[in-house]
Amino acid sequence: MAPEVRVSGPDNEPLGVVPLMEALRMAGELDVDLVEISPNAAPPVCRLMDYGKFKYQEQKKAADAKSKQKVIEVKEVKFRPGTDDGDYNIKVRNIRRFLDDGDKCKITLRYRGREITHQELGLALLQRLRDELADEIIVEQFPKLEGRQMVMMIAPARKKPSANKQSKAVPASAPAAASAPPPATVPSEVAPAAATPHVQDAS
Repeated sequence: MAPEVRVSGPDNEPLGVVPLMEALRMAGELDVDLVEISPNAAPPVCRLMDYGKFKYQEQKKAADAKSKQKVIEVKEVKFRPGTDDGDYNIKVRNIRRFLDDGDKCKITLRYRGREITHQELGLALLQRLRDELADEIIVEQFPKLEGRQMVMMIAPARKKPSANKQSKAVPASAPAAASAPPPATVPSEVAPAAATPHVQDAS
């Protein structure tokens, strides 16, 4: 540690350059820590603070930020090769709701018995789903047979900026000039042609 340090107080107020021992004495009097902020400065910069309280506040900020982060979930929606139109439409509405919430969807199509011999029916249903949601999804995994079920993974498509936001404002047209009286008649022959903090023990 340098023999002298530049010190700021608990409220970050500048206290000037003082000998290191004097800075430690000041920390002891205030019952706080002497924390080195910028060790490579000349002289090094230190601050008088309650380091335990500072760490607690930093951890609390990090926890608050983490709690506000969107957690992406994977919602599973199950179909059958013979899913009727009514059930299909309900499931599509649910998929749209999940996508609007920012979640991914695992589309599972289950074959039973001899249905497995007619995989084209399941593929046709999944293709219908892809076509219907074409502008709203990104297909992360195309239909893949896993045992007796076919699985497709989809995620929300990135939203494109609206045309209204991209277009620039068109300036209003200038007001029409006041009508002037017609010019006098001129005879034709004469017409003109864009540091990780380091805590110093105050004891």
